[in-house]
Order: sequence, then structure tokens, then C-alpha cells
Amino acid sequence: MKKLINHVDTVLAESLDGFAAAHADIVTLGPARHFVRRRTLKPGKVALISGGGSGHEPLHAGFVGHGMLDAACPGQIFTSPTPDQMLAAAEAVHTGAGVLFIVKNYSGDMMNFQMAAEMLDKENATVVINDDVAVENSTYTTGRRGVAGTLLVERIVGAAAELGQGLAELKAVGDAVNRCTASMGVALSSCTVPAAGQPTFQIAADEMEMGVGIHGEPGRRRVKMTSAQDIAAEMIGNVLKDLSLKRGQEVILLVNGFGGTPLMELYVMVNAARLLLESSGIRVARYLAGSYVTSLEMAGCSVTVCAADASMLSMWDAPLHTPALRWGM
Repeated sequence: MKKLINHVDTVLAESLDGFAAAHADIVTLGPARHFVRRRTLKPGKVALISGGGSGHEPLHAGFVGHGMLDAACPGQIFTSPTPDQMLAAAEAVHTGAGVLFIVKNYSGDMMNFQMAAEMLDKENATVVINDDVAVENSTYTTGRRGVAGTLLVERIVGAAAELGQGLAELKAVGDAVNRCTASMGVALSSCTVPAAGQPTFQIAADEMEMGVGIHGEPGRRRVKMTSAQDIAAEMIGNVLKDLSLKRGQEVILLVNGFGGTPLMELYVMVNAARLLLESSGIRVARYLAGSYVTSLEMAGCSVTVCAADASMLSMWDAPLHTPALRWGM
């Protein structure tokens, strides 16, 4: 195992310290590094809180700031944060309008966020993300997994929150974005969790895992490596089948790298996905390409499509200033 670390036990703490120092104009660390929060809070705004296991950077801490999250709770690598972290974050960023938790559908995250919501003595609600069309159930979940579509929900709900929408309205927005968002991923290699010291799974040089999860968990099947166009065709085909889009529908397209894929290759996938969508009569109104919901250094990518209406596109375009995403300010 070759990694730029000092010790497996201190990776997360040292990474969070570095992250907070590098983006001190936007974020600050909470006590005991239990959460990352916006340095400047907006009074009277619904507080948006998300989180999950580390190793997916910049998700979620990289999306803390104006136009997205108010706080993010980092767990250990691929391990859910604790209810105590979520409660501490909620207390720190609540400014009187309630708390909205945005949670990926993984068993640990669901259980711990639910416990925090039940213990929190402030009005709160939860949006559950389950955009992965690859598998319905896995070791980690009951039902579909929450993957890169989380970014779209956090972004659109975050913009709506900045405009002053209330807790019930924001939950409705988040649920709506989740319903019209679908993702699917492919892995070309495994990742190595530092504490394990060896690859999470073994895969031959001429193979790929179609439908992989963001922790390296198995997808639909192990298949032989093929062209970017063929890979995109399978992923886009499954996404379109899930969304049942009509010709002329506008969408947001996210091509997300898992941490070990060059941007050049991601743009190849953007082009392949664009051509496939256009051939189905679907118009890509907004694009985003890059490594935003990663799995340490795993090679591969996911494709996310969101069937966006005019309101969603307006929220997407609104001013945004976070460590990982910035525009319009």
C-alpha cells in the first residue's frame, strides 16, 4: 500500500485539519472535529446538514458553504458518523428555522441520522437519497443506494434554502429532486482503505465492475473491459429506463469520477453520454464533470441524470461558494 499518510489512525484528523486550513474563509471545524460548518451562518435560514463516511471527498465537507450545506459530519473511512456528531452539528448551525438532514440510503447513515433526528429538540425533517439504479438491495442498504445524486439534491435544496424557503418546502424540493434523479457507476479498479492495507476487491486487468457502489461494493456483474461508448450506453440506458423521460425533457448531467480517473477520460464519458441522451431526444441543459463523490483512489466513474424543470435549473444556477464548487458570486 502506497499512500501519503503518517499513520492509519490519524488520516482523518490530519485531513480535516488540512481541509479547514485550506478553506478557512468558508468553513471551520467543530469541537473534536465532529463536524465541518459554514464559518458565517445566515440567521433565520433552515440549516442543512449531511454527512457520511470519509473517503468520498469532496462529498460532504467540500459542499459546505453558501448555496449548499451548513454543516457536514465526517465518519471514519466508509463508516457512518455518529448521532452525537449530528446532534452537535445541528446545535451549532441551527438559527431558528429548523434543520433538514440530507441522508444517503445506507444502513448506518439511516440509523444514526434517524436517532439524531429523534433526539434533536428542534423542528427537523429528513430527505433520503436513493438514486443508484444498479441494485435494489445490498449488504449496505435496504433499497437503492444513495450515490452521486446527493450532490444535486444538496445543491438545489441549498439554493432554495438561501432564498428563505421553509423546512416543509425544502423537504418537498429535496424529495422531488431525488425522485427525478438516477445514477449508475462502473469501476475499473479497486480502492484500498488505509486500515485494511489491501484492495477492497480483486479485479483482472481486462475486467470492470458494472453498477459498482461508492464503497467498492459489488454491482450488477463483472464483465470484460470495453469502449467508453459501450460503457456509457449501458449506464445511460439503465438511467433512462428508470426515469422514463419524454422527448424534449431538459436534464442536468453529472459525470463523476471515483478518484482515480483522469479528467480527460471523464470528458470522453461526458461526450458519450451527451450523444446518447441527444439521440433519445433528451436535452442536456447543464453539465458537471469531475471527481465529486469519490471512493478513495478507485478508477471508474458514475453517470447521473436529473430531469430538471425550470425551477431546478434556476436553483442550480444560483450563486454558490463552497470549497469544491463555486460559481455566480
